[in-house]
Amino acid sequence: MSRPELTGHASLFYNAKEARKYDSSSRMVGIQREITERAIELLKLPSPGPREKGGRPSFILDVGCGSGLSGQVLEEHGHIWVGCDVSRDMLNMANERIEQKREESQNNDGSSSEEDSEDESMKGQGNNGSKHTTEPSPGDLLHHDMGTGLPFRPATFDGCISISALQWLCYSNSKDQVPKRRLMRFFGALYRVLRRGARAVLQFYPETSEHAILISECAARVGFAGGIVVDYPNSTKAKKHYLVLSFERATAAPVALTGMEGALLNGERDQAAGVRVADKDPRKAGKRNAAPKKRKGGGKTKEWIVHKKETQRKKGKDTRKDTKYTGRKRPT
Repeated sequence: MSRPELTGHASLFYNAKEARKYDSSSRMVGIQREITERAIELLKLPSPGPREKGGRPSFILDVGCGSGLSGQVLEEHGHIWVGCDVSRDMLNMANERIEQKREESQNNDGSSSEEDSEDESMKGQGNNGSKHTTEPSPGDLLHHDMGTGLPFRPATFDGCISISALQWLCYSNSKDQVPKRRLMRFFGALYRVLRRGARAVLQFYPETSEHAILISECAARVGFAGGIVVDYPNSTKAKKHYLVLSFERATAAPVALTGMEGALLNGERDQAAGVRVADKDPRKAGKRNAAPKKRKGGGKTKEWIVHKKETQRKKGKDTRKDTKYTGRKRPT
């Protein structure tokens, strides 16, 4: 199965049918919940606590919020969130969830007003009956492409999460979309909208180690400190990359999960300032990402031609589609 990032823009891939399928899949819901729980753990947010004791929920930005599955987990942890996404169909799914919760809250408020008189009489008789009320959703939505920046005031958010969205910025769908420029716009805007002392945890799926390096270099260039945490590095399916960003360079690297006891990864980390790419295996990366070689005598193999055309597409250049004639050996 090819990566969805290679099929075109995210707003076209996540259409109404795909958005409904994504939101109704119990497997996807479970994965999203697990990743979001891990992202919240890495954010190290203070506990909201009761308001009467001075507690305050954190204001979180959810970049690439999709159908609102991650926002729902944020709500369960007692936080307020704003989500942005480039797909209107995914946002429609998220809006349905928010509106449904608001309607339930309004219905509960209406029924509780009718029972006020009964409650007063029950209190007079010493009966402490309990009622279940549904709070309105503390989430809000915005249709926006994160590659163009973030349209919020400086120092607005206490933290930021992003689940399975950042890797889309590494691909070009038109000539005016340069991956490095879009990443710089995003990280520059994220640096401005976060309050000092806040953290950002961005989970993503890099296609190659070059993508992970490009992302971390762009984050470091705007001033972020932090590193990439790789959970379950030896697993093909469970492996997850988290870019953990902060403003404090002295912050210790987060503990990565190994799948056994959640111990710290044994891989060495670069000691350079700024964002670090952790737990890379250069020997495997070099073999996995090596370009196909030409034939002896200078001839070009089909694998070499396909790899070259794919590289040109990622740079946003006009490239002919692959056909059955691509790399065909012509008669002499």
